[in-house]
Amino acid sequence: MSNANEIWGRRLKEARMAAGLSQKQLGIQAGLDPFVASPRINRYELGVHKADYRIAQNLSKILDIPTGYLYTEEDNLAELMLHFHRLPTKKKNEVIKFVRALG
Repeated sequence: MSNANEIWGRRLKEARMAAGLSQKQLGIQAGLDPFVASPRINRYELGVHKADYRIAQNLSKILDIPTGYLYTEEDNLAELMLHFHRLPTKKKNEVIKFVRALG
């Protein structure tokens, strides 16, 4: 399995691409200086560096993903988190009820 930084970076890249943003656009929206926005996001995506939690929260908000999506090691759990995050509250409650019933 990949190390934590590689997983974090891969998930960030997947979410960024799904949002249709360039590295520079994401970095600028996250408040990074335009001159370092692209290289910084690139380093995050390559697993060279991992953003601190506050920056991860900001990136998650921009990308409409749960912050935990970036950190979880299991791909199935990450996918589940992503879908759950985007459900309306009523559907979230239904999913929780269903999972509880599974026991």
